Amino acid sequence: MPGSPFSPRRLAAVAAASVLVLAGCGSGSGNGQAQPGASGTSDGGYQLVQPGKLMVCTHLAYKPFQFPDSSGKVVGFDVDMIDLVAKDLGVTQEIVDVPFDQIWSGAALQAGKCDLGAAGMTITPERANTVLFSDPYFDAEQALLTKQGSGITNLAQMKGKKLGVQTDTTGQKYADENASANGYQVVVFDDLPTSVNAVKSGNVDAAINDNGVLYDFAKDNTDTQVVTEFHTGEQYGIAARKDQPSGQKLIEEVNRVLEQSKTDGKYKEIYKKWFGTEPQVDGDEGAATGAPTTNG
Repeated sequence: MPGSPFSPRRLAAVAAASVLVLAGCGSGSGNGQAQPGASGTSDGGYQLVQPGKLMVCTHLAYKPFQFPDSSGKVVGFDVDMIDLVAKDLGVTQEIVDVPFDQIWSGAALQAGKCDLGAAGMTITPERANTVLFSDPYFDAEQALLTKQGSGITNLAQMKGKKLGVQTDTTGQKYADENASANGYQVVVFDDLPTSVNAVKSGNVDAAINDNGVLYDFAKDNTDTQVVTEFHTGEQYGIAARKDQPSGQKLIEEVNRVLEQSKTDGKYKEIYKKWFGTEPQVDGDEGAATGAPTTNG
């Protein structure tokens, strides 16, 4: 869905690695408090869909990035990161669950359903034509999930078998591009949970998706395992409406908060909360590149 920023790049560590509801963050001393009124215009130059709220579109569930907890509240790595932005703006984050294609195509943003899209979403040239992306904040690779003891360790061993994918994702694109050479059947699912649970039930022989979410699933479902990763060099970004001054202002704010989180330790703290390990930082750009790969 799955940058130069922070994240788990394929390593021997990715880990344990989209409604309507209400992830809350409190008000804070931001640099652009939203003003009451229909337009939601702030002195920071951005215009919010709803005054006092930062409406964020995602596609549930994509654990550990965005998913409902036992109480129904949407939590996750992306939720906590956007909470930093909302707090800085002095508003409250509110999450809206929409189909994934409405986020990357920009349709939900254009329709005024949300101010930002945060859905563990890989930055691609196609998507960059339809939405305005933030700086990258997380690195990802594609990975293969199977049942324990399946004997499958690569795509070549999938000949004549069924491979589950999540619709409109980079995982589906990768699976489609390699189907002919490896002779498997691609089976498309609407979301992550149905695709990975199809592996558990035996309805498909394997599933492909971003490594972070698959390692997290395997950690909680020990009858499955991640058997390999595919180096695709993907990076996640936050999306805003393209070709709109307000969208540009919001992305500038997101980028500023992301950069600040690298220096004040908040990124590291949130990363460790959801992946159980501290991110490894690459060079001067502060890219996070680590999370445990074990299924335990």
